[in-house]
Amino acid sequence: MSSFFPVAQRRQLRRRVPALLKKQEKKRGLLIAFEGPDGAGKTTQRKLFQDYLKGLGHKVVTTKWNSSALVKPLIKARKTAQSLGPEEFSLLHAADFRHRLELEVMPSLWKGRMVVADRYLFTALARDSARGLDLHWLMKVYSPILWPDIVFYFSVTAETSARRISAERAPKFYEAGQDVTDLDDPLASYQKFMSRVISEYEALALIFEFVTIDAERTIHEQHKVLRKAFEQAQRKQWTDWNAAAVTEWLDLRSRMPEMGLED
Repeated sequence: MSSFFPVAQRRQLRRRVPALLKKQEKKRGLLIAFEGPDGAGKTTQRKLFQDYLKGLGHKVVTTKWNSSALVKPLIKARKTAQSLGPEEFSLLHAADFRHRLELEVMPSLWKGRMVVADRYLFTALARDSARGLDLHWLMKVYSPILWPDIVFYFSVTAETSARRISAERAPKFYEAGQDVTDLDDPLASYQKFMSRVISEYEALALIFEFVTIDAERTIHEQHKVLRKAFEQAQRKQWTDWNAAAVTEWLDLRSRMPEMGLED
């Protein structure tokens, strides 16, 4: 027996979407993204911020970049073989992102949980653009986009990022951008590639109005800025920003009733 809803029933759901979005807006959780170069201290601040949210009584869910149980093993194998070109690199990470969005992020937001993303869409836009891919093409790959309510961008120089990373380990091949810099020295390649990535991040920060955190400051000072920005932030209305993405997810849920849908 097919688990798919009849076409007429799915059309009926789509007609209900505007009312569903309006109803859910007051009950849904917020999507909060932590972005920035490696070594910027995002993980430390993300954990502190999660504790802060839990202290306020929120249920918190974390989603991490490149963590889909379905796609991550394939990406790992291809990276180990150093056989990824920029386009395949981008498309595989987009598949990982979409899998987590549909199965982790959207269900959690719908149930009213706070979702904290340790890297989000903008990681792909910055890194893939630094690899020479067209931004317009990248936006289409990730469409329809579920825009975060808040993006915290942790800003450091390429030199600081390289120094912090190299203090613990040597940068890995793709992390160092050796696939595009053609430099044999991982650290030299990392600094060159990260300079490109940071330039892309800075442009994205202006376009999409990130909350920029000076990651050269102390952990305490950064956390104070996070709290204040969160207290002053306004959620992005789904009807204005995310109608297409949420509608697609609701339609997917209607096609997979065994996964459920809470109104």
